[in-house]
Amino acid sequence: MADRSQCEAALRALAVQTQRAAAQGRPPHAPDRTVLCRIPDLSTAFRGALRDGCLGDIIECLPGEPAQIVLTVASDDLVALTEGSLPILTAWRSGRLRVDASLRDLMRARTLL
Repeated sequence: MADRSQCEAALRALAVQTQRAAAQGRPPHAPDRTVLCRIPDLSTAFRGALRDGCLGDIIECLPGEPAQIVLTVASDDLVALTEGSLPILTAWRSGRLRVDASLRDLMRARTLL
């Protein structure tokens, strides 16, 4: 099981990835939204802001905080997703990744992982 610091590092790596894409002129077509990543096996969550296609302002928070896009994933799966060793579609189909968002937000934010 990955620990809190590994999960935070994985999310920060994802943030850097979105910033690189934006710098190359390829920002994801994503609206400004709040994103919450729940990690049940650690009983924690991380909150961030998705602005102009870039993820930022990542902080640890309570799992029940409201957000417009909510991801629920185990710690090891989060690390695997951000490293690229677990494809997002495989994780979602198998139930290892749960996404709660409006259909519009889901379609626009799918390029994050």
